[in-house]
Amino acid sequence: MGITAIDTSFNYRGFTAHATLANVASDLLPHFVLSTKVGTFPGTGRPEHSLDPVRLRAALEQTNRELGRVPDLVFLHNPERSLRIPAAVAKDALGQACATLAAAVKVGLCGAWGISSWDPRPLPDLVDTTMPRPAALMVRAGLLVGIDVLEASEALAARWRIAPDHIWGMSPFGGNADDPVWGQLDPRFFVSEEDNAVSALQAAFRTAFLLPEVGRLAVGTNDPTHLQELADALRYEPDTDRLRAYRQLLQERADRQGA
Repeated sequence: MGITAIDTSFNYRGFTAHATLANVASDLLPHFVLSTKVGTFPGTGRPEHSLDPVRLRAALEQTNRELGRVPDLVFLHNPERSLRIPAAVAKDALGQACATLAAAVKVGLCGAWGISSWDPRPLPDLVDTTMPRPAALMVRAGLLVGIDVLEASEALAARWRIAPDHIWGMSPFGGNADDPVWGQLDPRFFVSEEDNAVSALQAAFRTAFLLPEVGRLAVGTNDPTHLQELADALRYEPDTDRLRAYRQLLQERADRQGA
């Protein structure tokens, strides 16, 4: 299908994703660019988020052992979940976590590091020039992302001077491609009129590359047919004028709700 990258996380599959990948496909992993995430840990009763440098370093070391190879990229996973603390303390905690991942690159525990954030709204105000700069940013993308999250994602990328080619989108269907909303909203409206063969699923996927502008999208792999359909969607072109108008409508709605 032309897919050459796998994205996973330390906490996926009940904290067994890395070992599962290695057990099932250790011979294939060297042929893929492999990214993962750290920052979510087993807790009492349910997973917990932490930016503690010692825990992050231990998770990186365990990741290397379980995968049997060095991951090409490691994202700091949803740091905003650990930053519901006073701003001065939050900035220091984020800075130390970033420094931990930057140091991991230097000692060979990962090829590069980045930030993965489901809700980046708290993050832009915490970033300053003294922090190490990530190589990549992963954020939510697509028609169901609110204007506040879109703008926060773009502000965070601007703070760290991360170009769109190094911004990754996730959850382009709002977490569920079978959600009833896709039977009510026809995303084909946002694809160029010449592309009449495009499906609604493909149109939603393709437009997500511009909401916000990203260089790649991470999607689930449960259904190979679904994955092939999305790979085929890359040949279609989004209608940038209609997407621009859509963003303006999102902004106007947010302004009315704020008033």
